[in-house]
Amino acid sequence: MNFDLVVTNGIIVTSSQTIYPPNSDIGVVDGVITSIGRGLVAFANPTATVIDADGAHVTPGGVDTHVHISQGSGGVTMDGFDTGTRSAICGGTTSIVCFAQQDIKEENVIQCVKNYHMKAESHGGTYCDYGFHVILTNPTKDILERQLPILKNEEGISSVKLYMSYDQRQLTDQQIMSILAVTRQLGMTTMIHAENWDMIKFIIKQLEERKQTDPYYHAVSRPAITEIEAAYRAICLAELMDAPILLVHISTRKSRDHVRDAQTRMLPVHAETCPQYLYLLSDALKKSDYEGAKYVCSPPLRDNKDDIDALWEGIANGTFTTISSDHAPSCFDHQHGKKIGLDPETKVARFTKIPNGLPGVETRLPLAYQGVNDKRITAEKFVEVTSTNPAKLYGLDKKGVIAPGYDADIVIWYPINSAEGRTVVTNEKLHHRVDYTPYEGYQLDNWPRYTILRGMIVWDRDNNKIGPQGYGKFVKRTGNMLRQPRDVWVNEWRPFEL
Repeated sequence: MNFDLVVTNGIIVTSSQTIYPPNSDIGVVDGVITSIGRGLVAFANPTATVIDADGAHVTPGGVDTHVHISQGSGGVTMDGFDTGTRSAICGGTTSIVCFAQQDIKEENVIQCVKNYHMKAESHGGTYCDYGFHVILTNPTKDILERQLPILKNEEGISSVKLYMSYDQRQLTDQQIMSILAVTRQLGMTTMIHAENWDMIKFIIKQLEERKQTDPYYHAVSRPAITEIEAAYRAICLAELMDAPILLVHISTRKSRDHVRDAQTRMLPVHAETCPQYLYLLSDALKKSDYEGAKYVCSPPLRDNKDDIDALWEGIANGTFTTISSDHAPSCFDHQHGKKIGLDPETKVARFTKIPNGLPGVETRLPLAYQGVNDKRITAEKFVEVTSTNPAKLYGLDKKGVIAPGYDADIVIWYPINSAEGRTVVTNEKLHHRVDYTPYEGYQLDNWPRYTILRGMIVWDRDNNKIGPQGYGKFVKRTGNMLRQPRDVWVNEWRPFEL
């Protein structure tokens, strides 16, 4: 067999095992892994690329399934598909699933998705592979009965996202149940942003009356209980409808416990967390000179390291299905970025005006990998939550695994404990279109040395090679391959769609 690409002398890490040299050569033909074994360099064709991994970890390309690109979210999302996907590959992510957002008055989500396709294909195309979730804000009868089946069966879009918060996005419990009944039948994954919006608005009103509007009060306005209640309610709705859900960006111990309890009862409940909740605390929002605005995200950063420890424990014990970035890139020093929340004349801050979200698509994989070096999780668990599980949950059936028949999406790290891999994170080293990183100054023990997408080297850190742009493509997805409906009901009632 004549290989186009051979990776040799690496330690292959999958979600279930580690394969050591000399049995860990990877042979690639036409962008697909065809062989794993020893001595494969001898079967490379004369023009093949051979990469010596130098004894380093070799992992599947990262799969980030919570990314906001070219999407308005309070302010302006600064990354387009060009810079957002460029940033992804430079951090080891080869596939992203981002959002096509339905406006509240929009009644055609098929056209909405087409509009986002045009965004992705403009400005030279993408650096990595991509797919779409659909954010539903107005689930009409036509959308549920006609359009969602078309999106799933013809367009390869197998997931939707719902909000329990925000005035322009919040759905009622009845609307959520109607959607769950349809997505259950279609085999789609339903993502839910769980925060109790009535609680939050009540607190905000009082904070504003007291003129407590600095960035830090964003965290005060959304205490842990607002997530805990909504997460539990979402689980109850999923149990009633016997429908798989994923709770996005879980940030607290008690929410984690609700998820764990649901899973113990065999409910099809999945959970996601993000690096910001694994490393950052709400004290960051108290930084002077309005710098705290850089850390405004929802749910907010928590004030207790106990939550951080609980989330790492939840990753280690399998409660969390995925680690995603929730990349939501608003510039800081920009009139449509975080500075929207600062009156230029009076210098009075209004946290309710600050665009939510942090940039993080490039730093997600290195920050999660640091958990391996810090002995919080195993290398296999790292692969599971950053590549394999996201691919399975969202139907990327050729992604997230190093095995014959899968796309040759591969990350080669620096050798363990090597000085070359150690990195101090600074914004100037990153490749997004954002003027800051919340991880400025963080010291990490490793960084992706090579990123390979379908057999092509798209990131070579030693030689500062990026791209080519336009090599990324849209990936049609199948259905959820993890926890499924059980056909177990709370009583004799059944949803009308069944």
